Amino acid sequence: MRDFQVWLAGFRPAIAGYKYYTDFEKVYRNVDAIKVELNIMNSLIGSAAIEDDFKALCKRYPEILKCIPVLIAKRETDILTVDFDGEHLFDFKEANYPVEDYVVFMRETGLFDLMKQKHIQNLVDYVTGVETGLDSNARKNRGGHVMEDLVEGYLVKAGLVKDETYFKEMYISTIEQKWGIDLSCISNEGGTEKRFDFVIRRPNMIYGIETNFYSSGGSKLNETARSYKTLALETKGHKKFKFVWITDGHGWVSARNNLKETFDVLDNMYNILDLEEGIVSSKLI
Repeated sequence: MRDFQVWLAGFRPAIAGYKYYTDFEKVYRNVDAIKVELNIMNSLIGSAAIEDDFKALCKRYPEILKCIPVLIAKRETDILTVDFDGEHLFDFKEANYPVEDYVVFMRETGLFDLMKQKHIQNLVDYVTGVETGLDSNARKNRGGHVMEDLVEGYLVKAGLVKDETYFKEMYISTIEQKWGIDLSCISNEGGTEKRFDFVIRRPNMIYGIETNFYSSGGSKLNETARSYKTLALETKGHKKFKFVWITDGHGWVSARNNLKETFDVLDNMYNILDLEEGIVSSKLI
């Protein structure tokens, strides 16, 4: 019988490579998409009559509006603001509002001051920095993909073949249709749909695999552990399907109690060290 504390002690602090922290190719693509408009707006930097100059630019080059949201680090083209006069919705996808409305937005958000006072010298460089900051929000998603790639490497190393003996991102309904098994125990009698990161097909068993890596804590970890505990209990007696959870990361230290509850009821629960020691070949093939 495995010891939970010993197993948890083997968790890694990180699995990130160099490109995990910032996807500069994505940053450059996003900047290039609005580089022309940003260079047009560069003419406003240091302007003594910036509001009038902005109105003239909007009249001649209305397409500059689409690059304004990223100047305040927003992805959305619709931005809602609230003041003493009520709510104000600004649409930057197209020039659908009077230019005076956009002037108010630029003034009140501080963007006019940013450019007029020359706090920045070049909007292209400025937005490159903004995009770099925004890209940090995608690290959690990249971490998940890094873990998936790592797990997939061990599946291949064990001799499994993609789309033949293992499959990526497969839904419950697809599993049922493809192999004729009943998974209503985890689909709420067909009322809900779930996708597994990987599915392994063996002659007498199908394994549905979830993977994740958490370098930091948070409420999501407890929710994940409880959800997978339920999934483990719902599939425990199934004769043709087993649930497998491969997870790791020091984030679990703060949520270890919930993790242990799942560990106690889920036999097929592994970490990266288990993968290194050949768990795929010894338990899943």
